[in-house]
Amino acid sequence: MRTPAVAVLSALALAASVACAPTAAGPPPKPSPAAPQGILRQTADEIARTSASMRVLDDLPLYEMTYYGSYDAEAPLTDAELARKGDGWACSLFHRPGEFGRNFDWQPNPAMVVHNRPPGGYASISLVDVSYLFYPRIKPKLTKAEDRRRLAHAVLIPFDGMNEKGLAIGLAQAPDAELPAPGAGRTTVSGVRIIRLILDRAATVPEAIELMRRYDLDFTGGPQLHYLIADRAGRSAVVEYAEGRMNVIDDRYLTNITMTGADRATRMADRRYRLLAEGGGTEAMKLLRRVAQPHTQWSIVYDLDDMTARIITAQRWNRVRDLRLSAAD
Repeated sequence: MRTPAVAVLSALALAASVACAPTAAGPPPKPSPAAPQGILRQTADEIARTSASMRVLDDLPLYEMTYYGSYDAEAPLTDAELARKGDGWACSLFHRPGEFGRNFDWQPNPAMVVHNRPPGGYASISLVDVSYLFYPRIKPKLTKAEDRRRLAHAVLIPFDGMNEKGLAIGLAQAPDAELPAPGAGRTTVSGVRIIRLILDRAATVPEAIELMRRYDLDFTGGPQLHYLIADRAGRSAVVEYAEGRMNVIDDRYLTNITMTGADRATRMADRRYRLLAEGGGTEAMKLLRRVAQPHTQWSIVYDLDDMTARIITAQRWNRVRDLRLSAAD
């Protein structure tokens, strides 16, 4: 099921080729000399702080980091960029007032929790399958400078996340998709890069939808995708691409069925969709357990009100890890 690494990178973690912890009181530090620039725009200090924040949370393995610095959120992420020298997407998602939950069902790959406070953007926490930054079967080692640098790029490829405004988004594989024709003057980005842009720049579901309309997406070489987006005000929507247009569907559950044109009976015929829709009174993590599959890699519930999250990896349901928007909290 896994495509070659370069093809996967070009389709999932990257835009198409056509196209913080608070500091202690006291005087501000002198700016560090700028490091060589790629997509990541970090000073030497920011590189060191990002690298020092990386740690292993569990033996999935699940990593964690806080990203310091800025980045070019629209530039393509190439294998050459990742190699710079340095020191079944079958998923289930739901939204209900104050909560956004998802199972990420895929191959047993390393993952990472990413904390991010982009300059001029919203702080966020997100989850990433970091295997898309490495060649197949290679697990990163935090003791290697080049692996830490590759891992820093995880900030650009979130698979789900929540920002400080209580906006949450997650992706799932769609059976098929027909993307709109590229528009003049629009930037083309990948199916995961659009999540980064939304977490950085959108505070509400309407803002997220409007932002998506300003970009062309490219799913070449990888799964076709659709998205569930939700916000603190209780709004939610599925965004799906079909018949050459972007379709916005009023729903709060998402699995792997085509949502465009599907009536309620068609949706409820899908087992996982039905369990989610009928599980309104079930505790969120228990609901995710009901719809878990043998290949569920992580289950996460974002609290859109208090900016926390609970995560379970590899279906170890008795090992719940608490997360906060900022690793420093």
